[in-house]
Amino acid sequence: MTSGRSATLILSLVVASVSAASAAPATTSGSVALALAGVVAPFSPLPAAEKKAVAAFFAGNSNVPYTKKITVTADKILCRASNVAITSRSCELTFGSHTSTVKGRAANEIFATEALAGVPSDGAAGTIFEGLTKLSCTLDPKVIKENAGGGADCTFEPGN
Repeated sequence: MTSGRSATLILSLVVASVSAASAAPATTSGSVALALAGVVAPFSPLPAAEKKAVAAFFAGNSNVPYTKKITVTADKILCRASNVAITSRSCELTFGSHTSTVKGRAANEIFATEALAGVPSDGAAGTIFEGLTKLSCTLDPKVIKENAGGGADCTFEPGN
């Protein structure tokens, strides 16, 4: 094999490795997972009782009467903030075939919580992006009530 072909093969393997790593699932738990579920749940198709329980947990109330596990999911979340038009910030949350667009303070909360969960940002032409896919957060009210740091776990794939 010539050195040019070797270099091409090595570069191809490195690119494939980096691409596979960036698509690898990420996890978070505890307070960060609760925060991620808390900012996504209001826009999700969850039943009202589950949305109310998630909101109560996120507001600091661990003594919620809801006892079943709650799963907050989103197929895709893509947030944008401008570093030129500094008042511009938005997130698109996709749940199945339904997409909700969130702007302003709520979008900033989602954007910041994604960053807290380790979602990397990217930028181009005056816009900063953060995105994730396949979000699945599970909240276990019985464990959350113990106030020992557990009961909230999320998995997702960083990137958009």
